[in-house]
Parts: sequence; structure tokens; C-alpha cells
Amino acid sequence: MTPWLHVVGIGEDGFEGLTPATRAVVEAAEVIVGGERHHDLARDPGAERISWPSPFDALSARLKELRGRRVVVLTSGDPLWFSVGAKIGREIDPAEIVYHPHVGAFQLAAARMGWSMADLETLTVHGRPVEQMIAFIQPDQRLLILTTGEETPAQIARFLAARGFGQSRMSVLANMGGENERRFDGVAESWNHVVPPFNTLAVECIAAPDAALLPRVPGLADDLFRHDGTMTKREVRAVTLAKLMPMRGALLWDVGTGCGSVAVEWMRAAHYARAIGIEPRADRRAMAAANALALGVPKLELIEGAAPGAFAGLEAPDAIFIGGGLSDAVFEAAWEALKPLGRLVANAVTLESEAVLLRLAEAHGGELVRLAVERAEALGGMRGWAPHRGVTQWSLVKR
Repeated sequence: MTPWLHVVGIGEDGFEGLTPATRAVVEAAEVIVGGERHHDLARDPGAERISWPSPFDALSARLKELRGRRVVVLTSGDPLWFSVGAKIGREIDPAEIVYHPHVGAFQLAAARMGWSMADLETLTVHGRPVEQMIAFIQPDQRLLILTTGEETPAQIARFLAARGFGQSRMSVLANMGGENERRFDGVAESWNHVVPPFNTLAVECIAAPDAALLPRVPGLADDLFRHDGTMTKREVRAVTLAKLMPMRGALLWDVGTGCGSVAVEWMRAAHYARAIGIEPRADRRAMAAANALALGVPKLELIEGAAPGAFAGLEAPDAIFIGGGLSDAVFEAAWEALKPLGRLVANAVTLESEAVLLRLAEAHGGELVRLAVERAEALGGMRGWAPHRGVTQWSLVKR
């Protein structure tokens, strides 16, 4: 198949910054698609010009209508790094596409800062919830962030200051590689710059002695979550997530999500991990939503309903956690929906739930574990061990 669609990355240096081969592709185009800024950056070769469609999701359909013509899509920097090229490649056969990468914002920002790209996190909040960067606030972590507008650096500065990272150094880099390149430096707690709307933010996280430590390894402190007392406690949650095995882009069904502690930690533990929390009570769904926002995973999806009826129409999961309400019907529906190599974990605290769990384990195999946790608590003027309610855990992998 002969490629007819070229996706071309372009920088602030415009047409002259393209390689000779890529310039020839643009000059030979019959149709050029891109944003107003991209059209301004490219020399006018006399091709038909088309702006981004509205809604943007209609882009692939519009491109397919142009099949058979010489089409160029202009995008910023590297088309396959947090850019439109990945979306196009998911919806049009990659054999029909040629990608022409350009030096992107991350490479330029790393060069301006003198940072090794192997030793930092690259993130985007462009057109996405800004809160999702919260999960990456760690001591001594360096972040490069594609922002969503001129107000984004100030929002991120507030997130940093509220978590004890107010001394973190921040630099906003705008129009990199062009005549109007600008840089703004400051620290999070006193950030007050007015910056251009199209910018890249560099953050060097510096923690105060009392900073909140929120590692991505499961087992966050219980008091970091809003809850009504009914939640999977810290130690049990860490073991539960280990059995669920969070992976990049994987989807979890959290059945009876409550305050969302398991779903939130699943999403924090792996890049782009997703979760659907199924919970019949509105007050608990509200707590789960608040926890997801505060802990940097605002894309947690919450479904009103109870299992197994609430499973209808949901995307097949890579893992399922059943924190309560286990029954034969719930298990059978969950197991049927689970993808091959999917992980299912069920926790039981009542004798009745444990009896169901034991019966299912006898029929289907898997691993049974009894978890008992004791925490040191005040006992008069001294301290003693206070046992928490024991948990029986069943886990298995769908082969």
C-alpha cells in the first residue's frame, strides 16, 4: 500500500526548520490540515488549507474523505509524543501514513534546562485535567509538563505549595526555537508570572521537612482518604494491589468501590492505568471522586449501581477487585467479563462472605490468604497492639 498521508512535525522555526525531504513533502501536498498556528508557520505552497475540525474527534473521518490525494497534517514537534499522530495512527492503517518528526517541546525544554531526559518525567495536561500531575509530585523529581494554557503554571504552583513543595523551582518556556522565545523563572510558593498561553513548564520538586510523601507504590496512609470508616485499610490495600498487578493502560473494575482507595491507588501505580468504580451509594461515590481529584487521578470513572447488574455494557477489564458483596452471581458475571490473563481479587471480612469465598475457591482454585494486622495504639500511659478485623483474601488469574 502506498502512503498518501504525511504527518509532519513543525517547530517555531517554521518551514525553514524542516529537513529538505520533509519540505519537499509539504511543497508537493494537495491538501494541508492543521491549526491556525501551524498554517502560519508553514510556507504557502498553494495547497488547499483545512483547519482542525470541530469536534476534534471528527479528524480521522475528515482525513479518510481525502484518501487518494496527497495530504499533509501539520502538528507541533514530534507527532507521536503526546500529539495528534497517535490518534491518527489508531484510526487509519499505519501503512498509509508517513511520520516526519521534529524536535519537540520536551527535547527543547530539556536542552534549555540542561536536564537529562532519561532522568525526568514527561507529562501533558494539555486539554486534560491539570490535577493528574499531582501523582508525580515527589522529592527531587524533575517534571516537564505540556500545559493547557496561561493559567496552568499558577495552578500547578498551588498544588505544589499545598503539599509542602512550595520551594520547588519552576520555569515556563514559551515559543522555543522561534524569534519570540521567552523564559519565566520562579518558585511555586511565590509564582506570579503572566505567561503566554502556549508553553511548557519545567518543575524541580523540592520538599520541605513536613511535605506530604505520596509514593506511587500502593499503601498510602488511610488518613489521606476521605472515608466513613468502611475502606480497605492500608496494609490490606497494599497486598490487594500487589495481587491485582497494575499495568500501563490496564483497566480495573472496583466493585463496591466505597471511598475509592483501591481504584485510586491502582491508577497511581502505573502510567495511564484506568479504573471504573461501581458503587450504589451517592455519598461514597462523592468521597471517591474527591479522593481521586486530591491524589492526582481525576479520570476515575464512577458508576451508580450494584453488581452484577452494573457490569452491563462496561469495557472488559484487565483486573477486578471485589471488596464486598461477593456472591456466586457476582463472581460468575465478573469472571465471564474478565480478559484472559486478568486478575481477580476478592476480600471477605464477614463469616457469610468468607463462606462464599471458600466455596468458590474450592471450585475454581486460586490462592487463599488470611491477613491479620495489628497496630500499636495508646493503652493507658503506654502502648499496646490493637488488632484490626481480619481479612480473608482470594486471588486468581484467568488462564
